[in-house]
Amino acid sequence: MTTTTPPVDPRVIALAHYAARALLERVLTRHGATFQQSVTLRLAAMDGGPVERDRLVDGVVGALKIEPSEAHSVVDELLAADLLAPQEPSRVRITDAGRELYARTSAGTAPITARIYAGIPAEELATAGRVLTLITERANAELAAMAP
Repeated sequence: MTTTTPPVDPRVIALAHYAARALLERVLTRHGATFQQSVTLRLAAMDGGPVERDRLVDGVVGALKIEPSEAHSVVDELLAADLLAPQEPSRVRITDAGRELYARTSAGTAPITARIYAGIPAEELATAGRVLTLITERANAELAAMAP
């Protein structure tokens, strides 16, 4: 029996996404966080300072393809948990507790990610990155064209 490499298609991409997300969600659950909260905290942490709430929500909507009302709810959850804090009338900032949670969950996923990517040649990862970026750009363009 010979093994052939499957072509990259929506199913292969989805299987990889859901397998990786399941691993991440197990780490997040141990820390009392959800996937949506993790994405939101990451965006707030990467911003480096207070961020306009609407800009943060737009980033979450763009990353997760969810409705703005759902993204606002996630921001509200993080504010209620003191992982984000209000800053000025329309800004929020990540708190020390939010940074600590983000750091702990990132540290928890790092060894898993290392094991998953181990042994894959850098040039193959670079090619996969370029292809997936192109697919994402095209899918986002299709979504934009379908917008009401």
